[in-house]
Amino acid sequence: MLDLTNVRKTFNARTVNEKVALNGVSLHLEDGDFVTVIGGNGAGKSTMLNAIAGVWPIDSGSIVVDGTDITRLSEHRRAYMLGRVFQDPMTGTAATMQIEENLALAARRGQKRTLRKGITREERNQYRDKLATLGLGLEDRMTTKVGLLSGGQRQALTLLMATLRKPKLLLLDEHTAALDPRTAAKVLQLSRQIIEENHLMTMMVTHNMRDAIAYGNRLIMMNEGNVILDIAGEEKKKLTVEMLMEAFAKASGEAFANDRILLG
Repeated sequence: MLDLTNVRKTFNARTVNEKVALNGVSLHLEDGDFVTVIGGNGAGKSTMLNAIAGVWPIDSGSIVVDGTDITRLSEHRRAYMLGRVFQDPMTGTAATMQIEENLALAARRGQKRTLRKGITREERNQYRDKLATLGLGLEDRMTTKVGLLSGGQRQALTLLMATLRKPKLLLLDEHTAALDPRTAAKVLQLSRQIIEENHLMTMMVTHNMRDAIAYGNRLIMMNEGNVILDIAGEEKKKLTVEMLMEAFAKASGEAFANDRILLG
C-alpha cells in the first residue's frame, strides 16, 4: 500500500547550512498498518511525512501509494489519496467558515467544482451524523464559525475532515502536541476509533514514547534521516519506554538524549 524506496532529501545542499534530512529511507506499509513514528529533533520524521504529502520534491528515490507512483506529482494532485492532520489546530481548517462549510470542502477534495447548490440537505444530515460520532456536541453547532472552537474541537474536526473521504493513507504529524494532556488523550482516542473503524493505513509522528508504544500495530524510530528501529506485533506489545531507549542505544551506538521526548 505504501512503498518508500531509497528516499533522499537534503536541504541547502552544497552550502555551509547543508542538512541531510532523509538519507536513503526505505519503508513498506501494508493495508491497515497503523505505524507510530518517533525520534529526536531533526531525525527526519516530519520531513518524511512532508515528502509523502508532496510539500516539496525529493532529491532521489520513489514514493508509491496503492500501486500509484506519486513521486513527481504535485501536492494538490496527490491530495485526493491522502488525509493529513497537522500539529497546529489552526492549520487544517478555515477559521472564518462554518463547521458544515469546512466539512463540505473536505468532502469535495479532489473533485471538480460545479455551480450546484453548496450543501444539500442529504449532505447536511451526513455531516451531522459524522459529527455526532465525535461526542463533542458539534452536530448541534454546524453553522458555528470554526474560529470559535477550542483547539481540541478544531483538531477533532480536522481529523474528521481528513478521513471524510476515506484516504489511502492518513498522516498525523504530532497532531496532539499543541493540546493539553486531557484534550490530547481525547483526540488520540478519537484517532484510534476512526482509524480502526475505517481500516486506515496510518503514520503518526509523535514525541511521546508512551503514545508511540500504546497506539498502532507497528513502531519505527528514526535517527539522522534513517529508520533505525522497526518493531511490530507481539514484540511491540511487550515494549516499555526503558526497552525502547535501550534498543535505540544499541541501534545507533549512542544514548537517547532528547529532552522533549523523555519528558513527554
